[in-house]
Amino acid sequence: MTTATLSGACPECETDLTVPPVGPGETLSCPECLLTLRVEAVADGVLTLEAVEVQLRDWGQ
Repeated sequence: MTTATLSGACPECETDLTVPPVGPGETLSCPECLLTLRVEAVADGVLTLEAVEVQLRDWGQ
């Protein structure tokens, strides 16, 4: 029996990630460097991940 998990690597710190099933366009955070990652593609249980530029809010201060 196989477990329903996907694997990939953080493009920033190269930490190996194992996550529950996700689809293209979904985001997740790297547990090591806390970078926000977007799933670009899923092929044969392997994720292609891309770093997401997080826009910080400017509260005018």
